[in-house]
Amino acid sequence: MLSRTADHLFWMSRYTERAENTARMLDVNYQTALLPQSAAVAKLGWEGLLRISELMPAYEFLHGEVNSKDVLDFMVRDESNPSSILSCLKAARENARAVRGALPTEVWETINHTWLKLLQLLKGKDFERDPAKFFDWVKHRSHLSRGVAIGTMLRDEAFYFYRMGTFLERADNTARLLDVKFHAVESDFYGAASEQDQEYDFYHWSAILRSVSAFEVYRKVYRDVITPERVAELLILRADMPRSLHASLQGVVTNLGRVSNSVSGETERRAGKMLSDLRYGSLDEIMETGLHAYLTQFLDRVNELGGRISRDFLVPASV
Repeated sequence: MLSRTADHLFWMSRYTERAENTARMLDVNYQTALLPQSAAVAKLGWEGLLRISELMPAYEFLHGEVNSKDVLDFMVRDESNPSSILSCLKAARENARAVRGALPTEVWETINHTWLKLLQLLKGKDFERDPAKFFDWVKHRSHLSRGVAIGTMLRDEAFYFYRMGTFLERADNTARLLDVKFHAVESDFYGAASEQDQEYDFYHWSAILRSVSAFEVYRKVYRDVITPERVAELLILRADMPRSLHASLQGVVTNLGRVSNSVSGETERRAGKMLSDLRYGSLDEIMETGLHAYLTQFLDRVNELGGRISRDFLVPASV
């Protein structure tokens, strides 16, 4: 298929997934900010979200001091922020519009309706009245777009590039979510012994699990109290957890193999090595490295992998 068409489909799915994951990160921060805690700790959570998204300089240029209201506005509706929900859903729609001929009508109509409804919600101040409800709507529309695509698209190269973009973006965002939340509690609450702090831990980690639709999965798999180590294991190493790093890389490798070409051998090798590290890795090894260092390295490798996929298959950045 044409590399330009593949490029639009790849980025259409990435931007839709990015909007969903931005909503998930904002939702978990919004929910945990409601827990009893000092203003300083709450501020650290919002700063961490901006830093892990690599948006702190852009935010400070526009708003200066970090506060929840401005961060939410910046991450939801600021068109100057390429990772805001508004910017992501706009980019997803533009990419879909560019390849309408390669998409089933239902896919285009779903993505287009999402964009039009988003403008209506933001204009009507629905986001300000109930941020949690708004984030649930963004997640639902992403689920709907993905479900319609899976249910209607022919299983050809267009579909494989679409799915590859979803899985690559999901791997990146799950790693970012894990890193920002573990980093936020590394000194104040991790392993705390007091009853009050243990209660905080429960609600904190519960919110993180719910943000990736994993709370019920955790209960089914571990049937025990929620601990940071098991949260990390579930979201990094479990192949049967849909949003884990392992499951996401498996999706990338599978779809990459289906579109393999004469120059993609090295890209496939690197993707396979990343998957192998997750398949045969252990939580003890990760903790020895340090969770933050491990996730930072993982994000670097995912970013490099995305660049290699673009070079091997898609439209060069200069075009």
